[in-house]
Amino acid sequence: MKGFVTRHRFDPALLMPLWVTSGLMFVVAAEVLYLVLSEPNTGSSLTAAEGLGAPSGSEGGVPKAVHLCFMTFVLTNTIGNIIQFIKNSPTISGVFLSRDGVGQGWMYCYSCETHVPSRCFHCPDCNVCVLRRDHHCVFYGQCVGHRNYRYFLCALLYTWVALLYAMVLNMEVFLAIIQEGVTLRTVLMLIMPWLMFMTGQVSPSAFLFAFVADTCVVGFLFVSTVLALHAYLSSHGQTTREWLANNHQYDLGWQQNLQEALGERWYLVWIFPFITSPLPGDGVSFKRRPDLAQLPAKQFYPE
Repeated sequence: MKGFVTRHRFDPALLMPLWVTSGLMFVVAAEVLYLVLSEPNTGSSLTAAEGLGAPSGSEGGVPKAVHLCFMTFVLTNTIGNIIQFIKNSPTISGVFLSRDGVGQGWMYCYSCETHVPSRCFHCPDCNVCVLRRDHHCVFYGQCVGHRNYRYFLCALLYTWVALLYAMVLNMEVFLAIIQEGVTLRTVLMLIMPWLMFMTGQVSPSAFLFAFVADTCVVGFLFVSTVLALHAYLSSHGQTTREWLANNHQYDLGWQQNLQEALGERWYLVWIFPFITSPLPGDGVSFKRRPDLAQLPAKQFYPE
């Protein structure tokens, strides 16, 4: 068995989805900023001041400075957590794996040519074993594991907040489209704005607003589902694989589970991605429920 595992060869192709995700984030952020700083004409008599949550100069409207501060806070946390997620690789590269674990449920990875601890599995995309592997995140081009789970969960949370905020500001776009009545044109504009644009039925600006609005709705529904799942998993001390296998051996109670996943300052990590929160474990050995601590970890993972 090896001691220190050498670093695996990085595949630049893994970053392609990240660039696509970054591009969509930029387009949505630019469109929302435009809605905040101006009152665009969407081809309807409806003005931005009449849109739900849309900034305006009328009385009762939210000041633009408040919108800008909120946008800056959400965007900083979203991007910061993504950067930290990528920087903190959860793989076994450079990790010393002691020989003491051999014979205690550790499996042998033929690709990495080493024994690996429980909760550690090989990722075919990253081509390396990942400590406390949950899944490979195609949007960020890296696995979710022991060292970066905190940043993944926080990035999910702030992405959810950002999409909800964008949907509220884009409510004017939906109302402007629906105001024309339920016709084939309005239905296609809502679900396939790119088709309407390619056939010359709408202007480029109307297409952009409709495309961003649709992207926000679809993204919000998807992120809501993933966030709800991982909120459950993190509070129950499970990975996705363990949840599917009905494995509860690492469930130590919601508070201890959050500390194991997010670090000692689990209650502060939501505020800013650069707040230090040391993880209590090393990603190799984990605390287990007292009633299951005597059972081999391997038997919880059927072949």
